Amino acid sequence: MRPAPGAQPPQAPVPHAPYPPGPTAPHAPGPQALPAPAPQASHTPGPPTRPAPGAQPPRAPGRQTPAPPGPQTPHAAGSPTRPAPGPQSPHPPHPQSPARPGSPSPAPVGPPFSRVPGADVFDVLRDAPAGVDFTPGRPDLSTFPRTAWLRAERAVLAGLSAEHLGYGDPRGAPALRRAVADWLARMRGVRVEPDEVLIVAGTAQALTLLHQVLRADGVDAVAVEDPGSLGGRQHLRNGGLDTPPVPVDDHGVRVDALRATGAPAVLLTPAHQFPTGVVTSGERRRELLGWARDGGLILEDDYDAEHRYDRPPVPALRALLADRVCYMGSVSKLLAPALRIGWLVAPPRYRAALVDAKRYNDLGNPVLPQLVLARLMESGGLERRLRLMRRRHRDRRDAMIAALAEHLPGGTVHGAAAGLHLTVTYPADVPDTEVAAAALARGVKCQPLSWHRQLPGPPGLVLGYAATAPGVIAEGVALLGSTLRELS
Repeated sequence: MRPAPGAQPPQAPVPHAPYPPGPTAPHAPGPQALPAPAPQASHTPGPPTRPAPGAQPPRAPGRQTPAPPGPQTPHAAGSPTRPAPGPQSPHPPHPQSPARPGSPSPAPVGPPFSRVPGADVFDVLRDAPAGVDFTPGRPDLSTFPRTAWLRAERAVLAGLSAEHLGYGDPRGAPALRRAVADWLARMRGVRVEPDEVLIVAGTAQALTLLHQVLRADGVDAVAVEDPGSLGGRQHLRNGGLDTPPVPVDDHGVRVDALRATGAPAVLLTPAHQFPTGVVTSGERRRELLGWARDGGLILEDDYDAEHRYDRPPVPALRALLADRVCYMGSVSKLLAPALRIGWLVAPPRYRAALVDAKRYNDLGNPVLPQLVLARLMESGGLERRLRLMRRRHRDRRDAMIAALAEHLPGGTVHGAAAGLHLTVTYPADVPDTEVAAAALARGVKCQPLSWHRQLPGPPGLVLGYAATAPGVIAEGVALLGSTLRELS
């Protein structure tokens, strides 16, 4: 999740001691080790089919001096990254075209990988030119249902009364709240009344409203998964909340470590954990609900929940313990992030305060897009799109796993067959920020796993596949593989 425009840079994390090993449930699916590749003819992978025009990533605001070289160990997200060996200038490198495959040496680490990730880090990376874009969380925007959207928009405008063109209900258009309540009941097992649904500008705004309300209720810390979303952590810290890390294993967040933090609330992505892709196991879900019944509050970001490819999605935690879960969802992955439409379903004690926060924030989401989305949902158009995208995303995930097996032997793919991204870790003693920077210089964009860590852990890359054709995926992964080999 990207930080909202204007968000302040996160506060430096307070060091946390590693947690002792926790219990694990038997027979849980573990990470998928990639098989050794078949013998290949020696050749240099070709350039991406969509070469990146223009220059290197723009310089981030402000000039920062790189930290002195340190040992090649994985670092927690938020810590300074190690610059490439050799003398470094305090100024970012002069812009130049991305290097082609087979360049004599990779480019040194540069923005946005040469500094502690700030509030603008996702903006800087988004604006960087690249022929292959593996940014996680991006749906295939070229398949946005323009015809269906226009048809719904015409139908809405044809029957729209003048009153609907005035200021709307800050909770959201009644038609969309009804449609969302129906969607949640059918797709996520969450049964709510339309009056319980608050329409927001995506999960990012949901977190912004929540941190205001929670701080007023005496909450000063929200624990977060580790590894876990850098963007989510930035939003919470921008609201003045501490974000103690809780390790994630093959079954989900470790509840013993969660209890040890003493945090009264936790932000979770249990349906498809970001970035590891773990689906929280049944036993771990029961432990989480026990923690919540003891007074804890769960902020459930239902990230990628509908995008499960091998079996039906697991029900949301909100369906099991309504009074201790604040549930968040959006259409950013189903349709497009540009719509800025999501929903928040909170326990009764927080609803009035959240509506007030939304009212004072923006008086409510724009009404016309809400009504168009409501019609698309009621007509079955959104569900038809979901079925189409599941097939397409499954094929692209398979293509990426096959390419990783060929070009990153020894790497390990993590997570279930779900979502719009996967995470791969590798055994080489090369910081993932260096790999990501060198790959970007060659025209391949991705995120280093260390961005999403506060605790130490192995290096890795977070790779989105949903918006990239299978052939381009293979070319981009080949470049990642050759980049890592040259740096190792």
